[in-house]
Amino acid sequence: MKKLISAALAGTLALSLAACGSSASVSESTASSASSEAAASTAETGSDLAGTTIKVAASPTPHAEILNVAKDLLAEQGITLEIVEFSDYVQPNMVTESGEVDANYFQHQPYLDSFNEENGTHLVSVGDIHYEPLGIYPGKSQSLDEIPDGAVIAVPNDTTNEARALQLLASQGIITIREDAGLTATVNDITENPHNVQVEELEAAQLPRTLADVDYAVMNGNYALEAGFSVGNDALATEDADSEAAQTYANVLVVKEGRESDPAIQALLKALQSQEVKDYINETYDGAVVALF
Repeated sequence: MKKLISAALAGTLALSLAACGSSASVSESTASSASSEAAASTAETGSDLAGTTIKVAASPTPHAEILNVAKDLLAEQGITLEIVEFSDYVQPNMVTESGEVDANYFQHQPYLDSFNEENGTHLVSVGDIHYEPLGIYPGKSQSLDEIPDGAVIAVPNDTTNEARALQLLASQGIITIREDAGLTATVNDITENPHNVQVEELEAAQLPRTLADVDYAVMNGNYALEAGFSVGNDALATEDADSEAAQTYANVLVVKEGRESDPAIQALLKALQSQEVKDYINETYDGAVVALF
């Protein structure tokens, strides 16, 4: 009888231990599963790109400055961001097309579309980052209330930015242009010119240096910033940041067609559209740069 009881107790103990063992196995399996899910989640945030280098062409201000904020965020994931600065609007696209860099960040969509058409390049936008209101800045003349007859106004000479500058001048009543001219407006589309202004077309980067020789210059926000101008304090008039132009002229992250879904590019886009970058833009540029995310 005692042997039967002992056997029964041993069986019960064995079952109990087996149950504990089973419980431990479930816990270990659950922990392993949770660890795998965490690893997958971490991979999705870009840490699986650790050791990757992303090379981006950019204008010095504000694009390279904004990229430097994103650079710190990417570094936390083990991703190296290399920023190559250019002072013109041509080379950044050419080196992106050739593959010398992975992406560029300096231009708006209409300029990109125009560049592709004129140069046979295959570049596409990955996402909108910010908008830079175009502004009219004083040169020899300090006010738009008394525009001298025959005043010289310098504007960017590239197709889309020139049209944009002419539209801004028209919005201030300085000239009138054909209603259907839109983003292809040129000086030939001026229908009324009550002040007999002379529109001088110059390369965008040169505009700040011409102010001593012209009455006014219509400048892109990045070049105005580089020259030390404040949109809030120095511009006589600017494009409305809430207008349709803000969407039309959004500055975009650009890659060669086919690389839009590249994980490294998506990690860069996520960093550029982060709250940290938005806060930096709002705190730094006095309205000259407006985040669009």
